[in-house]
Amino acid sequence: MRRIRFKKKLAACATSFAAVAAVMATAGPANAAEYTVTDNCDVPWITCSYGDLWLFYNSKDIAVQDGYYKSAFTTFYGNVSDHWGTSQYQGSSLTTYRYVFGNGGYGNGQYMKNNAASVQNCAPDDNYRVYYNSGYGGTSQYFAKNGPYGDCNITDLISALKNNNASSHFA
Repeated sequence: MRRIRFKKKLAACATSFAAVAAVMATAGPANAAEYTVTDNCDVPWITCSYGDLWLFYNSKDIAVQDGYYKSAFTTFYGNVSDHWGTSQYQGSSLTTYRYVFGNGGYGNGQYMKNNAASVQNCAPDDNYRVYYNSGYGGTSQYFAKNGPYGDCNITDLISALKNNNASSHFA
């Protein structure tokens, strides 16, 4: 009697396994794409016109010399909860955009998260904060709006945030 029950259970398991294997064999593979951008406005699902907050790879003394940018930078507009990047599913495809320093200069092509040393707020109307943690947490530094006639002063990040920047937010 036990032998018959065991064979029935074994047959049921085999049938279930075959059904799962058949479904897995016919399911299409998940697609993933990864891109690098130097401005969060280049991400298709983010609506903005241009970046107002500039984060530089180098400290201000190296970032700008003789009126020229010598350091690579990235620009953001609006709230960025993770300087590592942003992802979105579209059907079964995952698309990820990673933020990197660009535009030539020192640090070009490096990932932006935890690599910035200085900031320039060129927003005429918006104040920003840069945070230590993703999701706008931890130590932060405030950057006042530039105003309609300002000159986008570049400022070094405080020591707690230099090369430890993970998010930025309208203040």
